[in-house]
Amino acid sequence: MNARLMDMTLGLGVALVWGLGLVFAKAAIAHFPPILLMAFRFSVTALVLVWFLKPTGGQLRILALISFISATLQYSMTFTGLAGLDASATALIVQLEIPFLVLIGAIFLKETPGWRRWIGIIIAFFGVYQITGEPQIGNALWSVALVIGGGLTWATGQAMVRHLKDISGLTVAAWVAVLAFPQLFIMSAIFETGQLHAIQSAGWIVWSAVGYLGLIMTALGYYMWYTLIRRTPVSEAAPYLLTLPLFSMAGGWFFLGEVATPQTLLGGGIILSGIALIVFEPIKKKQCP
Repeated sequence: MNARLMDMTLGLGVALVWGLGLVFAKAAIAHFPPILLMAFRFSVTALVLVWFLKPTGGQLRILALISFISATLQYSMTFTGLAGLDASATALIVQLEIPFLVLIGAIFLKETPGWRRWIGIIIAFFGVYQITGEPQIGNALWSVALVIGGGLTWATGQAMVRHLKDISGLTVAAWVAVLAFPQLFIMSAIFETGQLHAIQSAGWIVWSAVGYLGLIMTALGYYMWYTLIRRTPVSEAAPYLLTLPLFSMAGGWFFLGEVATPQTLLGGGIILSGIALIVFEPIKKKQCP
């Protein structure tokens, strides 16, 4: 398999497993408190990936910080927000993680986004504003804010991953899972209630969702993602995430009976237009000799 086809397979694979993961998580959150669900999710991932832990080359401190920001904080915020929103709306709002990546690069890494990307950022945020005009979403603004905050913390963690040296994507995913799951159990104990009853009454469908989230969405998904962003610049990997809402919308319709309203579709189209302006480079015309 050539390099280009490999990158495409990894990128679309990530969008598929993450997009459907939001759908299955939405179903499981009806039973489990969201942070507890994430704690079990990363417990499963840690059990699978702990065997791939390798020496960090003195990078354990930065890995611990990445796990706290991009896993513990991010998933606590995003999936608590998901509890109050449809999976399809959440998938659209989560796309703000890409503008946040650009903003982090501009502020902290002294990168120069260019006027096209600044316009794309403005359009993307306007799309989220447009989505909140849909009554059901407008009545859940705290959930929207949590998902937006999750996108910011995710982008921060991914920018940090880019600076890791001599460590594979699988090893990064393993360390993040092993370091994150005890943090998530602590977060659940602090901020949530009803954990014992939820565990005792959970059926096989709920535990199957936990298995998908831990094995497929996290272990496989992040292995593919970390491999992709270590093979290519984030700006080249990010366009594949544009397809994530499509998988979430299809999965939400098929498994949960969700139907996106015209207002949500309009706002989603605006968001994706802004994201496209950010991630796709203009075609450069060849100069005549």
